[in-house]
Amino acid sequence: MPASSHPHPFADWLGDRAVPLTHLDPEAPLDDLEPLCDIVGDARVVAIGENSHFITEFSHLRQRLLRFLAERCGFTVLAFEYGFSEGVPLDAWAQGQGADDDLSTHLATAIPVGVEEPLRWMRRHNAATAEAPMRFAGIDIPAAGGSLLPALAPVADYLRDIDPETLPAIEQAMRIAGSFAGASAASAAPAWTRLPAADQDALSAILMRLRIRFRAVEVLYVSRGDRPSYDIALRRLEAACHADYGFRAMAGLYAGTGWTADTSARDVYMAESVLWHLQRSDPGTRIALAAHNAHIQKTAVSFNGHLTGLPMGQHLHNSLGDDYLALALTSITGHTADMRPDENARFGFAVDDVPLPPPEPGSIEAAFADAGLGLSIADLRQAPRETPGPDRYRIQSAYLHTPILDAFDAVLSTPTSTVADIAR
Repeated sequence: MPASSHPHPFADWLGDRAVPLTHLDPEAPLDDLEPLCDIVGDARVVAIGENSHFITEFSHLRQRLLRFLAERCGFTVLAFEYGFSEGVPLDAWAQGQGADDDLSTHLATAIPVGVEEPLRWMRRHNAATAEAPMRFAGIDIPAAGGSLLPALAPVADYLRDIDPETLPAIEQAMRIAGSFAGASAASAAPAWTRLPAADQDALSAILMRLRIRFRAVEVLYVSRGDRPSYDIALRRLEAACHADYGFRAMAGLYAGTGWTADTSARDVYMAESVLWHLQRSDPGTRIALAAHNAHIQKTAVSFNGHLTGLPMGQHLHNSLGDDYLALALTSITGHTADMRPDENARFGFAVDDVPLPPPEPGSIEAAFADAGLGLSIADLRQAPRETPGPDRYRIQSAYLHTPILDAFDAVLSTPTSTVADIAR
């Protein structure tokens, strides 16, 4: 692979310290990943990123890393950038409920972000393992911000038994939510802006009233049902509240009138969901967390010098300290999947297969290229701080500027990347 004529000093350190890996095949032996044991250490949550969704190599690497963390490091939960509410039946399926073919039905309307193959592996793994089965945990707002209904419909079912007085309110919220629902925020957010302001305000008011009522009469709800059902229903309602807030935040961002970092609502919900699952799991539970690099990074997200978001990884690092580890996945050459808004497309966006130019100087991708590295992993915590490290990384075909040594604990780079057929 080409190296620049003026390599960054960081590339010298990287070339000496990065560990080469052997396999991309998800079914290949795992021995080449053994250096990951030292990187992971005793961390309770290990986040596995990707610089773009819909990349074949990242999907394969994520599956290999999941296998390794489960089989060699004792991890028993896979948390995924996938709806909290929609994740509940997927966990049951991974535990062996229903037929193998049911998964296709569960995922029929979901954006294909790479959750299917890990789930199929988990179901096979659990069927063959008598102890410590793998669990699946959704952590995101419903439908990637596209619809409140996957969260509100089961909350309505819960309230039908526990508090039927509130049914007219939640049914009104569902009617409004259904009027602009889409497959992702890319389609739902612009549809939300076209709602009458009275409907926008009524939806927010109902959701907030229900959320406060859940808190205020918790003892009553639990006495009429049970603690786990209450906890799940409340978390679903909170997902709808955060998603609703996100529509206002996105509208303000695009109109130029938004508040600073207002789009952080989704990321704080995801971080709290990870902690929610961790707190309700057995002592010693360790979670493998799969999400975009921009969600797992430990530094704030800024574009053009403007603070736009405080990511999930920053919240988790603040809560867990060294028990949280962020592992970025990136590539040097090949193609990436640029997501272009298109309300007429199935998920509200089109996926463009874009060739990657040589990495920008100062990027972590340029450092891997300058070091002449192929498939490899580097523990960035060992990097010298007296020499400035990379200050950007690829996010689709663009770059996000952030101090890489602060944002991530480790980086895994593949020489090339290709866009998965399923994304086109």
